[in-house]
Amino acid sequence: MARESSLFSGNPSELVGRQVAAYRIEQEIGRGGMAVVYRARDLRLDRTVALKLLAPELARNDTFRNRFSHESRVAAAIDHPHIIPVFEAGETDGVLYIAMRYVAGSDLRHLLDRQGPLPLPTALRIAAQVASALDAAHEHGLVHRDVKPGNILVARGTDSDHPEHTYLTDFGLTKKSLSLTGFTTVGQFVGTLDYVAPEQISGRPVDGRCDVYGFACVVYESLTGHPPFRRDDDMALLWAHQYDAPPALSESRSGLPAPLDAVFARALAKSPDDRHDSCLDFVADLRSTTTGGHPPTQVAPRTVEPPETRPKPPPRWAEPVVRGR
Repeated sequence: MARESSLFSGNPSELVGRQVAAYRIEQEIGRGGMAVVYRARDLRLDRTVALKLLAPELARNDTFRNRFSHESRVAAAIDHPHIIPVFEAGETDGVLYIAMRYVAGSDLRHLLDRQGPLPLPTALRIAAQVASALDAAHEHGLVHRDVKPGNILVARGTDSDHPEHTYLTDFGLTKKSLSLTGFTTVGQFVGTLDYVAPEQISGRPVDGRCDVYGFACVVYESLTGHPPFRRDDDMALLWAHQYDAPPALSESRSGLPAPLDAVFARALAKSPDDRHDSCLDFVADLRSTTTGGHPPTQVAPRTVEPPETRPKPPPRWAEPVVRGR
């Protein structure tokens, strides 16, 4: 069993200037409920990296550590231009860490906070790149389960025809798709509530269509400035994902092609069987609609008998990793 490291014995910002494994920490650049990310210097190869240090309570769980080690290797093996390259994953002094390519730029969360809703062409360019990354992960048997703006890095592109280059990150925390649900063995919920699929909330097994749902929530926010469901508290938000119809895109932003409503209605269907089969299928439907091509494919949602009693909320031990933004 890994012991808790003194590295986490105070404010994470105090780690600046210290060495973790072969990396000297230079600056904190992000944090969430499960980890803190730093810009660091690889002392062996003299290069800048992004170094993620996971929360010590995760390092103390043997099941999580073993799964983390295996799946980090799998994620690192995915060679894709829009998946952030993983250089190394390991453990030192009881701390689990991931060293990744450092991307100079921002993430989609900060871009939306700064600029508001994106122009439709920009949103579609970014969406196409993220979709290709997610589908590549699914082909390797990985489901991201936490697609959100903060996990999409946006760097400068190569030319005027490709002004952005995006990277999907946080693959160190993905889970193998079959037989796993939205909860870990230590009772911690995997996902971010603004973008979480209904099957994650209910504890059903998940596959790549879980990411289709979360990805559609992100694209919806890229176009409107907010995710599809907005509620006053977490329980109401979880309820909305499971039982409320998503608001039409046209109600949140005027001037967009009306057929987009049907595309999002399908991608945000409560049942995975009613969604697009892949993220690229969803983007293709968006593009076809906006370029005046064929109308979006519409699939009639499956009829679900209402429960006899009000569904029980998620167990209270299921503490969200991080809320919303």
